[in-house]
Amino acid sequence: MISTKSANTGRSLEDYLALEYPFNVVADPDGGYVVIFPDLPGCMTQIEDLDELPEMAEDARRGWLEAAYRQGDLEIPLPSYPEEYSGKFNVRLPRSLHRRLAEAAACEGVSLNSYVAGVLARGDAQARIERRLDLLEEQLEQIHARLRYQVTGLRSTSRQRDSVPVIATPGERISDEALALAS
Repeated sequence: MISTKSANTGRSLEDYLALEYPFNVVADPDGGYVVIFPDLPGCMTQIEDLDELPEMAEDARRGWLEAAYRQGDLEIPLPSYPEEYSGKFNVRLPRSLHRRLAEAAACEGVSLNSYVAGVLARGDAQARIERRLDLLEEQLEQIHARLRYQVTGLRSTSRQRDSVPVIATPGERISDEALALAS
């Protein structure tokens, strides 16, 4: 195994290999899973079954670190770790709002902390839903812009004519032939 020091950080390959890099496992819609190491650009692997996860993830991580170390000009990032949150923070708010929140908590029979946590959770959920709806609305508008409206329908083979739907965008002129088909 290589034991020289990295030119840009002074760490050995063994030092990097001893670090624990976080990874994400994403289910592939076509089956299997993709394992991605967000701290190591381009470092990923695919597995068919979760039983393969430890071996394949370690193989991908080790291969990426060894190749980057040998290349020498690529900076090897250190692992990132999620921030630790205590679940506590202080908020300054107007006395009138504090009073309304305390009264609402009392009416519901819960502590002020529980009530405010519930209000924040509902607000956060609503904000997430609104962002998702905005994204869906944009996607629908893009799809709508790509659609081409056409007059469609088939003439009835019997003596009796069925009505034919005519679809057009606002302001689009409908041909006389299409109108004759629809009448």
